Amino acid sequence: MREYLIFLGCVIPYRLQSYEISARRILEAFDVKLVEMLSFNCCGFPVDPINHELASSLAARNICLAEELEMDILTLCNGCFSMLNKTNRMLKEDGGYREKINKTLGEIGMEFKGSIEVKHLVHVLIEDVGIEEIKKTIKRPLRNIQVAQHSGCHLIRPAKYASRGGRGGMEMLKDLIRATGAECLEYEDEDECCGNPIIGVNEEIPLQLAREKLEHVRAAGAQALITVCPFCHIMYDLNQPRI
Repeated sequence: MREYLIFLGCVIPYRLQSYEISARRILEAFDVKLVEMLSFNCCGFPVDPINHELASSLAARNICLAEELEMDILTLCNGCFSMLNKTNRMLKEDGGYREKINKTLGEIGMEFKGSIEVKHLVHVLIEDVGIEEIKKTIKRPLRNIQVAQHSGCHLIRPAKYASRGGRGGMEMLKDLIRATGAECLEYEDEDECCGNPIIGVNEEIPLQLAREKLEHVRAAGAQALITVCPFCHIMYDLNQPRI
């Protein structure tokens, strides 16, 4: 049995519990155990543009908690994945920055060691479960269903940290969709942002971005849009009445 420390983030528990429930049921079917950590804080992503060192310290504290249990972290949120994974990789590769962050962590008795990995749900399904195992487990293939995917920005960018073995998150997501039997359609500007990051300061621009994306998806003939990020899902699904 594979085990992961699940990092739910801030948005999923209070706005998209359905995402958590479905992820738990899917992983349970593949004998992946999720362990809770009640001491996790915010991943740090929201403050990264304002104070990078503070954001890194917040992310590093979460990583330290996982290191204490010797468990890798599994995230469901693209933003959380990006912040935790980027911080984990940066601190492993940059000794000077690691020393600076560890000085901050030392004030609360912690130290980043670089002994664990951070994965998104998509990575766990592809790398740990595997496409063939997924195909064998599916009881009702989604044949004759045409869908489009929206991987979101932070599952694929920056490529230096987001790619895994030369493969990007978008390609992995497409493979997962095809494994269900559904047809994954290509469409115009499929790697464009959903617009959610700026909706707090300007509603018109992100709603226009989302509107254009959904128009491209519809023009391609897709019956549904598959998302793997809570912010993207909120933008495209919950905001549809406004779009």
